[in-house]
Amino acid sequence: MHTRTAIAAATLLALLGGCTSGSSTPDTAASPAPATSSGGLAGEYTSYAAGLSRPVVDSQYPQHGTDALDVLHYGLELAWSPAERVLTGTATLHLRPTRDAASFHLDFKPYTITSLTVDGKPATGAVTKEKLVVQAPVKADVPVTLVVGYRGKPSTTPWPTTTRGDNHPLGLTVSADGGLWTMQEPFGAFTWYPANDHPSDEALYDIAVTAPPGWSAIASGTPQGRQGDTFRYRSTVPVASYLTTLAVGKYEKATGTGPHGLPITYWYHADEASYLPMMQKTAEHLQWLEKHFGPYPFDSAGVVMVESPSAMETQQMVTMGERFGQMGPRSFDGTLLHEWAHHWFGDAVTPADWSDFWLNEGWALYAQRLYEAETYPGEMSQAERIAQNRELDGTYRKQYGPPGKPNAAEFGNTCMYTCVAGMLRQLHQALGDDRFFALARGWVQDNLHTQQSRASFTAYVNRKTGHDFTALLDAWLDSPTTPAETGPLPS
Repeated sequence: MHTRTAIAAATLLALLGGCTSGSSTPDTAASPAPATSSGGLAGEYTSYAAGLSRPVVDSQYPQHGTDALDVLHYGLELAWSPAERVLTGTATLHLRPTRDAASFHLDFKPYTITSLTVDGKPATGAVTKEKLVVQAPVKADVPVTLVVGYRGKPSTTPWPTTTRGDNHPLGLTVSADGGLWTMQEPFGAFTWYPANDHPSDEALYDIAVTAPPGWSAIASGTPQGRQGDTFRYRSTVPVASYLTTLAVGKYEKATGTGPHGLPITYWYHADEASYLPMMQKTAEHLQWLEKHFGPYPFDSAGVVMVESPSAMETQQMVTMGERFGQMGPRSFDGTLLHEWAHHWFGDAVTPADWSDFWLNEGWALYAQRLYEAETYPGEMSQAERIAQNRELDGTYRKQYGPPGKPNAAEFGNTCMYTCVAGMLRQLHQALGDDRFFALARGWVQDNLHTQQSRASFTAYVNRKTGHDFTALLDAWLDSPTTPAETGPLPS
């Protein structure tokens, strides 16, 4: 997600610095399931093997998600009626239970359940306290197919913090003209389909959305074409639920081409035509990011404009709030680059637990700062950027605490961005360009489409560089004050 309003003015030009020692943190996240193994799956379920995960109970938001189920694949057939403000859906979930149980549950808003089957047989299910509880026995590692028909008026869910400048309700939002759009980090997918709404359970997706004549439907994944008024999208690599998106409205469409012939799709409203040139910098952004961090990890890209005050790295279809268009090309440029950087850091490699949210945002902000320093060199000298960042680092640590010890009531606080970007700058300074970017590229390619943790990142840095950076990383993640500035490793 983009750097927030709370940071925007001050950190727009900051670039970073610092280091001291600190204590190590044990690995609390499960290691990822191999994306290419069938994991013992049989029959039709083998085609969903890339969706195998090892779900965990979240340390920050344990009320969302479950470690009792691994969703391999979501098949969503949706229809939206703007006149009635009613969403009708059929969700087909291919599930791998992780333990024996007399029943199971998923996150879900209280829609009216119109039908429910498990392995083709009618089953009993009800939504209670935003959980769909299905009364059907399951056995560990014996996959089942759940089909849920539902209908109702969408409603959002509150964000877990109140201090961010772009604070807004999460999930599926209905606009004044009857359109739809989503923002759902750290959760909110459950406001439009039954979901194991947690990043440790990534899955494959097929999404089909029927919109009224003259309207368009946009979703995450690779476009599969349009049949009448039904728009289809597919994700053949795993997606975390918070990285899915849905938008329905009277959109204009433009197309383009990125690196290596990558297809890019742009969606905007008629009164947002002036934003299109800003959106079209996507090809340039992806080229810059590939140069520094390796190949773009997906087979299509896109941008959709929505009414949100924020922006989001939704997988293969970045969701951009119209506020950034109103702020002009400079703000839009940095924000969009940030969201595309997340496709390497957050989308391709995802944290298993929200306590490691910094793994997403620190990398994306540092990439953004490098890009801005290169693209807008006259804004500030490097010394000024570093000094300003260190000042902000101290302010944010005092206000929020260190990034490695997040407060669940302050999701996405600015420390997770700025302070971790400072840590990455110290790694960059210690290693030099060649070794630092080799580390960054390796982190993505060696861990592609898996969930990772603080411990696995620390171990990877030390192994890849041949140097023990544990103390440096611990200092930046755990210190209540800004760590001291350090220099390059001895040659």
